Amino acid sequence: MMIFATSLAYADVPAAGTGSPVSGIGSMIPLLLIFLVFYFLLIRPQQKEKKVLQEMLKNLAKGDEVVTTAGIHGTIVEVRDDICKIKVAQNVVMDFSKAVITLKKDLSVVAAKPQVK
Repeated sequence: MMIFATSLAYADVPAAGTGSPVSGIGSMIPLLLIFLVFYFLLIRPQQKEKKVLQEMLKNLAKGDEVVTTAGIHGTIVEVRDDICKIKVAQNVVMDFSKAVITLKKDLSVVAAKPQVK
């Protein structure tokens, strides 16, 4: 009985080099599909978001209301190369790196939104 089982196990082993080239390409298709899904769902949107953030940082100007990564809200008083002076309270001006600014408040958008009560 044991001899029969081992002969069945070796019966379906193809000889080396007898596989068709189409089966090799066919096995790559799922990997390519997974890569495409990752690209369109993760990589591409992240690149677009980074581009928008870089554009916003480049266009910062005096008087813009911003939010930092720490959640500090303030108004830009001065913009230098890599540093922004932000007024966070009356008589309180702090220096921040431009890299920590995550959001520029757009007052026209806030005023246009209807308030829900």
